[in-house]
Amino acid sequence: MTTYVLATNHVDTSARLCDYLVDRVSTSDEIHAVNSHRGGDETDSQDIRDGEEALTVVSSRLGGFATVETHQFVRDNAPYEDVLEQAEDVDADEIVMGIRKRNPTAKVVFGSTAQRILLHSNRPIAVVPLVELDE
Repeated sequence: MTTYVLATNHVDTSARLCDYLVDRVSTSDEIHAVNSHRGGDETDSQDIRDGEEALTVVSSRLGGFATVETHQFVRDNAPYEDVLEQAEDVDADEIVMGIRKRNPTAKVVFGSTAQRILLHSNRPIAVVPLVELDE
């Protein structure tokens, strides 16, 4: 049995992560899909709906292949903190996340959830390249 934690924030991200996992998982595996928002003024109802849709994609695409649990967190944590906490809570064997190509200025100004997960995790991480969502 393998336990995965998927970090997702968009339906397209979920679809790409599912494409990566579909041939790797078995019925004895567990998948914990995580969508995280800061809450307060930084999160609106559209963010919540988008997060629910992203999680639904994971359930729909992988639910027939493995056990899938979805987690949408809206609390005062940074998304990377929620992903890492979930990985710790379920003793994940692997974290699966997507990354987009960004220019160096964007990395400095906006930070990167993926970068923080990479820097703060002691678990194996699969990084799935994503197409720019803005394209």
